[in-house]
Amino acid sequence: MTPRAVDLQTGTLDKIATLGVPVPRYDRSRLRPRILQLGVGGFHRAHLALYVHELAATGSDWGIRGLGLLDADRRMEAALRSQDYLYTLVERGDGEPRSQVIGSIVDYVLAVDDHEAVALKMADPETAILSLTITESGYSLERPNPTIEAIVGGLARRRAKAGAALTVLSCDNIPGNGKVARTAVLRVCEERDPELAGWVETTCTFPNSMVDRITPQTADADRAWLRESVGIVDAWPVVTETFRQWVVEDDFALGRPPFEDVGVLFSDRVHDWELYKLRMLNGTHTCMAYLSALAGIVFVDEAMATPPLRRFLERFLWDEVIPTLTEITGHPPTEYATTVLGRFASAGVRDQISRLCIDGTAKVPTFLLPTVERQLARDGPVECAALALAGWARYLATTPAAARAPDAGAEQSVSFAKRAMDDPVVFLELTTVVPPALRDNERFRDAFAASSRRLASLGPIGAVEELHEGS
Repeated sequence: MTPRAVDLQTGTLDKIATLGVPVPRYDRSRLRPRILQLGVGGFHRAHLALYVHELAATGSDWGIRGLGLLDADRRMEAALRSQDYLYTLVERGDGEPRSQVIGSIVDYVLAVDDHEAVALKMADPETAILSLTITESGYSLERPNPTIEAIVGGLARRRAKAGAALTVLSCDNIPGNGKVARTAVLRVCEERDPELAGWVETTCTFPNSMVDRITPQTADADRAWLRESVGIVDAWPVVTETFRQWVVEDDFALGRPPFEDVGVLFSDRVHDWELYKLRMLNGTHTCMAYLSALAGIVFVDEAMATPPLRRFLERFLWDEVIPTLTEITGHPPTEYATTVLGRFASAGVRDQISRLCIDGTAKVPTFLLPTVERQLARDGPVECAALALAGWARYLATTPAAARAPDAGAEQSVSFAKRAMDDPVVFLELTTVVPPALRDNERFRDAFAASSRRLASLGPIGAVEELHEGS
């Protein structure tokens, strides 16, 4: 540790400011925790918490109370509590990294297996927004979902206590995230109390939003860099890219901060923005993830610096994705695609391929396969997507369990992938992922089988190169 390294706390902010790092200059004690955030991970702290921080600097009194429901949240709660809920946000692009201390989180409630604590905070009349960052699989009701159950319990307490409206704001990467959250919540409400479901349906709002900012998992190397190069000791800083975007429906039941003052776009075309992001950014991430992992590539910028892979991603975007999109006036998809590739190529963020591989069973049908369905309907090309899907299948079948990225649905997916090693199209019988329109389409079955055979004989880079040669 360098002699000048400073522990991040309220009492050291003035000293940290002398290091050239911006710190909160607003009175954090006046911030009211009107936003209750479920899932205080890196993305939330690089996105929503930053917007709220910037508004606080202009005089807004909106603040954030974190809420942790999982055992894994214990570490985050301990880290933030030891730092008075302050943390360092490091933005990395092609220039020098920029660090700043964020002060918008003012409290954190650890409620592991404690639905009563959740209910009390949700029922607090000061709470106006319940914001969620719980990943794609967090809304599933295939088995009892303790997160959704806890939310419903909180809504029941809120209704019984005062009946005040509430906005449930999903900040997750799924199409129609507000609608998905609403459907999951209402289904559990109906099972518990139809009158509660009626109250939620008429009183609470679930705006859709499109969120976009690449935020890798914090590594020990990030903590070391912050300590040694900047002089701040932070147990859990956040490293992110310089780009950020948030498009949201203006449908808030009990008020909201003036987010538009800090660059948030309110729009009734959130769905079109979602398709831009989900198919171009997330879909391209999925295309590169498993092929890159099979090739032993560790970072996203390294994949972009591999000429066959970059050409593959460019072809996927221009030939297969862009033709499926509805253009947003003033924002052509070609421009968005160019921005996506530039973001991926930046060596500043050092996003990990392993992060992109997480939860493939949820991501593949959301980010990749809708493009294939649309292309099959319009008789368009699907070869890149077929190779990407084959890459995921081979990754599941050949990567040792200890080395595979976490995936809530991995058991069944891996089983099908291993059975498909001898007969590739068996993998398309994975009905939880592959829709009938793809499974029964002869052209796609042939493309997938051919891609699987190329992967087996040539490896990922060789398969991509042969795809280019055949075009």
